[in-house]
Order: sequence, then structure tokens, then C-alpha cells
Amino acid sequence: MRAIATIHLVIEERILPALCARLAAALAPPGVALVPFDVDGMRVGELTVERAHRAAAFRDGLALDGDRLGFADACATFEARSSALARIARALAAEGALTAWRDERYDVRASDAHPVVCVLERAAARYFGIRTRAVHVNGLVETAGDAAMWIARRSPSKAIDAGLLDNLVGGGIASGTGIVETLVKEAWEEAGIDASVARTARAAGALHIRRLQPDGLQHETILVHDLWLPRDFVPANRDGEAVEHRLWPLPALPALLANDTGADVLTADASLVALDALIRLGAIDADDPFYPWLAALCGAGR
Repeated sequence: MRAIATIHLVIEERILPALCARLAAALAPPGVALVPFDVDGMRVGELTVERAHRAAAFRDGLALDGDRLGFADACATFEARSSALARIARALAAEGALTAWRDERYDVRASDAHPVVCVLERAAARYFGIRTRAVHVNGLVETAGDAAMWIARRSPSKAIDAGLLDNLVGGGIASGTGIVETLVKEAWEEAGIDASVARTARAAGALHIRRLQPDGLQHETILVHDLWLPRDFVPANRDGEAVEHRLWPLPALPALLANDTGADVLTADASLVALDALIRLGAIDADDPFYPWLAALCGAGR
């Protein structure tokens, strides 16, 4: 499907200030001091003070050294560290300190350029504030002289952001899997998109989020993709994680991104991804006084 080069939207005057205010609040960096989680001299996570002290109470696996959390001396290998974190995560889950158990592992490392020091259950990723990666896909459709974006509604049973609106496709990248593999898997499970179509998605860069949430620190890199779909395509969820799909005209999208009340609220992550798409498509007037702030919000994450 051919992508429209540039889209110009007429946006109601009140919308962009409201959008700025909402995302400034939703994506604000932590306003409290966090305890570094260091391994071999590298920072692999960050915890609130309360969580760090609770984690350090598992003395066979973790310990506080001054103002830093680290592994106990006995946990010097990948296997020992992963085993220790698995035991601790199970105990924390039993205490009700984690979101729903996923039985999926995330890599723990200082950055993509550093080695993986261990793996951690996904449900505990925010508790320990480790860096995570996810794939999000803007499902776009070319319409008569315009364009639209498919928006999904998350299942009310989801562990995080239950019932909120979301990008058409999105999912965390588990240990041992790659970006394209995750994109193809999630595209089929969440929207019924065949692998051959999913593989035509165009990589559009990365966005970064670092903010405190009720379950800990979300420190995530979102690998953004645009996928132009046929006009007659209708998403069909396969895994029960989405309960509704709506084709949202792009002229109405800024108002959705700005909205923070009622039933139609887009997750902060998805809002950033969709805003980035609008900016790249030229849909927001570069002469608007709020454009530099919005562009910087996306640009700072690239």
C-alpha cells in the first residue's frame, strides 16, 4: 500500500495545548530519587527506595551496598543471577507486589550494546526498573484524499492499562526473540495480520519512555513501525487481548490523543507512538506554537 507523503490537518485551537498538558503529565520522568540496580559496575535497573529495601531482604540473592542494589556474592554467573531473580520474583508475586505473572523472560542489561547479565520474569520488569524493549505498529489506511489509523481497545482483563485504547499492534520483546519475529507474532495474535503483510511494516525509529508507574519504573524503548493496510482490511484479534477495533480518521486523532477522561483514552505509550506518526506525516502545522514542544517530545526519544 502506497503511503501518503504529507497530510495537513485542521486542528481545533484547544487541542494541541491539551495534548501537551496530558503528555507532559503522563510521560514525566520520575520525581523521586531511585536506587540504582548495578551489576558488574553497570546500571541495569532502578527501584524506588521501598522496593530496593524489600528486594535486599532476600539476602541469598541481593544486597544493598551503600545506596546501590546488587547481587549477593554467591550470584556471580548468568545462571545464578537468573535463578535468584526467579525465586525473588515468585516471592514478590505471592505478596501481591507484581502485576499478573506472564511466564515470559526479559533480558537484563545496561543497554543494547552491553551483554545480557541475566533474565527476569516480565511481571517483575518494572519492579526492578530494568530496560525493556517493545514493538508498536501504526496500522494506517489510505482513504479518499486522507488517511485513518486503526485503534484497538485493550481487554479489561489485561494486567496493565486494562480497557484503554492502544495502537493496532504492540508487544514486548522477550528474551531470545528479535524485533521482526515479535512484530509478526503480535500482528497475527492481536489483529489477524498475515506474516507476509506484517513483514511490509516500515521501521520508523525508536521512542524512549522513563516514568514511574504504580508497579514500578517503566524504562522502555519502543521500536516504532508504520504498516499501510488495504482499505478492506478489518482486524481480527486472536489472543483475547483486544476486544474492539476502530478505524480513526486522522483529522480526529489529535483530539483522541489529548483526551484523558471517559471511555476513549489512549495509553500514554500509544499516544506517543501515534503523535510521532502525525509529526512524521506532516499532519501538525510546523508553524503552530506547540509544534516544537511536541516534536521535541518525540525527538528526545530518538
